[in-house]
Amino acid sequence: MTRFAAIDCGTNAIRLLIAEVVDDRLVEIDRRMLTVRLGEGIDATGEFAPAALERTFAAVDEYAADIERSDVVALRMVATSASRDARNADVFREGVRARLGVLPEVISGDEEAELSFLGAVRGLGSSSLSLPVLVADIGGGSTELVRGCADFDTISSRYSMDIGCVRMTERHLHGDPPSSEEVAETVATIDAALDEALAQVPVADISCFVGLAGSVTTVAALAHGLESYDPAAIHGSVTTLTQVEQVTGKLLTQTRTQRAAEPVMHPGRVDVIAGGALVLRQLMRRLPVDSVIAGETDLLDGIVYTLSTRMR
Repeated sequence: MTRFAAIDCGTNAIRLLIAEVVDDRLVEIDRRMLTVRLGEGIDATGEFAPAALERTFAAVDEYAADIERSDVVALRMVATSASRDARNADVFREGVRARLGVLPEVISGDEEAELSFLGAVRGLGSSSLSLPVLVADIGGGSTELVRGCADFDTISSRYSMDIGCVRMTERHLHGDPPSSEEVAETVATIDAALDEALAQVPVADISCFVGLAGSVTTVAALAHGLESYDPAAIHGSVTTLTQVEQVTGKLLTQTRTQRAAEPVMHPGRVDVIAGGALVLRQLMRRLPVDSVIAGETDLLDGIVYTLSTRMR
């Protein structure tokens, strides 16, 4: 079988997917995430911190060894929000090329949205979704909204916002737990971004809402009381707005130690999950549907699908 590799380096984490595509169905070989916090401090400084680059390059070294062992025929690495913002992004790009042999593609918010949409709808399957569908990818530094209405391969509108779990935490949520004033400031920032986004992406008639990335899947895992993080149980699960409200409220009143003790909490999300949950909550309050379908397939899967299409 022909194997493909996709790497996504975002603001908070770097992720790897090695997979095959058989009869238009993705067969996962390896899927992993390492928290490197590449975008640490970038909202304030405009540059990648040396320590953040060091953590990221160590993860790339690890992934490069895995890819070499897996007989991959095509590799694509993309970099998203933080790499669009950094003044010293050239240091990041050259460091990756020295380790992987390819340059990371600093993709636009539009392309990030399109790839996430492709991975999400194919991974969930059209039988579990209804049109029009809205897909939201809540990342560390940005959140992408994508609307599909003609069919599940057609995007009618998309928009990328500079709000995400890391950016909101670093900008506003400094307390342990955050103060009511900090929460109010975060909500105001998110709502202002949503005002702009929803002027570009109509949502009044959507029938289905899909949420992607760790903020959404962690909130879903907490809402459903999982005893450990289980991607199979989370993928396709339905979480109501009431449940999202309850989980978000709890996260905002917990200390860092209390959040870390949650059995489904990835260590790399402990500091930033409340910011991501707020983005999800505020978005859902603006939608005509009262639940979110969590998706474990996303941008990485979209990259693999496109790589396989090019090989035909």
